[in-house]
Amino acid sequence: MQKNETIVVESRKLGRLDAFLAEQEPEVSRSQWKTLIQAGSVTVNGVACKPNQKLKAADEIAWSLPEETSAEPQPEAMTLDILYEDDVVLVLNKPPGMVVHPAAGNETGTLVNGLLFHDPAFASVDRAGIVHRLDKDTSGVMVVAKTKSAQTELLRQFKARETEKEYVAFVWGKPPPAGRLETLIGRHPVHRQKMAVLEEGGRMAVSSYETVEPFAEVSLVRVKIETGRTHQIRVHMAHLGYPVVGDTVYGRARRHHLPVQPERQMLHAARLAFTHPVSGKRLSFEAPLLDDMRHLLEELRTE
Repeated sequence: MQKNETIVVESRKLGRLDAFLAEQEPEVSRSQWKTLIQAGSVTVNGVACKPNQKLKAADEIAWSLPEETSAEPQPEAMTLDILYEDDVVLVLNKPPGMVVHPAAGNETGTLVNGLLFHDPAFASVDRAGIVHRLDKDTSGVMVVAKTKSAQTELLRQFKARETEKEYVAFVWGKPPPAGRLETLIGRHPVHRQKMAVLEEGGRMAVSSYETVEPFAEVSLVRVKIETGRTHQIRVHMAHLGYPVVGDTVYGRARRHHLPVQPERQMLHAARLAFTHPVSGKRLSFEAPLLDDMRHLLEELRTE
């Protein structure tokens, strides 16, 4: 079904049209929005517009996204950073900028496309063996299944909270040494494209964090999640007042003196532990930081 949205711009959201839309629909990139705008799929106050149009308070923006493709994802050659692989599972370090599964605006270049090229076995498994997701701009360790039985067992483990998921992130400010959040998370009551901590409704989300290294403007934190709600860590840290650095949806633009300009949300799935679906052996994998987060950490440590 084609998705249609209309939204009135708030004064704190002023800027370029393409950047605004990419914030509203994070799964659609700015370059894809440019194509949609030029194709007439976006209007401002009922009038056709340009990608670089400057927004004003109270502008009414309307857009439509095409129907999700019904075509089967096709194999695409790409380099996968594989941490472990056998006949039933594959563990990899997902780079930022990669969407996990094809969707409207992201029909190609996804992890699924790469998996189908890497091993034809993924074609015989529902959703190419995907059992959990990472946001487009979140990097880190993921496990995928190569058989239907392995997928069923891994899905069961995630649902039963038998997996261990640990992330590292840069957040603005200096959080307390440690903390734990148990809240309900669901769609924001006003901004429906976002998630939010709710007083009622939503689903239970549990996160524990510790501050690993505080710096002048930001801190490196380690977060363990017991649940896997959409945008959980980003929502929880923003709720505490320490949003993830580079998060344009749950944070805000701010002046800073960081030695590296964040180009994405500085969030990385650092460790994942699960029980092998066949051998029953407990496995744990760590994914090294990608270059952008590693470089920022090295520069902060030398200041």
